[in-house]
Amino acid sequence: QVQLVESGGGLVQPGGSLRLSCGASEGRLDLYAIGWFRQAPGKEREGVAYITSNSVTHYENSVTGRFTISRDNAKNTIYLQMNSLKPEDTATYYCAARWGGWGPSQKEYKYWGQGTLVTVSS
Repeated sequence: QVQLVESGGGLVQPGGSLRLSCGASEGRLDLYAIGWFRQAPGKEREGVAYITSNSVTHYENSVTGRFTISRDNAKNTIYLQMNSLKPEDTATYYCAARWGGWGPSQKEYKYWGQGTLVTVSS
């Protein structure tokens, strides 16, 4: 059983940076693959980045080279470092956990946080 909590969202200017954190109010995350997803107003939720239990990472094309996903098992935390932010990055960002391998299929992620809002605007 896992309860996920995202934090770190806020308002940032274009070109700026934010670091999101995904922790657990209940449960350990080290055995789970973690995905970051986002949902912009009026759009479907989409994948952003993924990390396996062994810290192998994967990124969607829209964020490759700008975002970095990582995990610190000692802190039971997964991070999403977001650099060179663009207005189109504005969305509510969610972390989600699945047992086993990684993948973009949202239905395979069993546990979801409540989301943290990222607004990129001047």
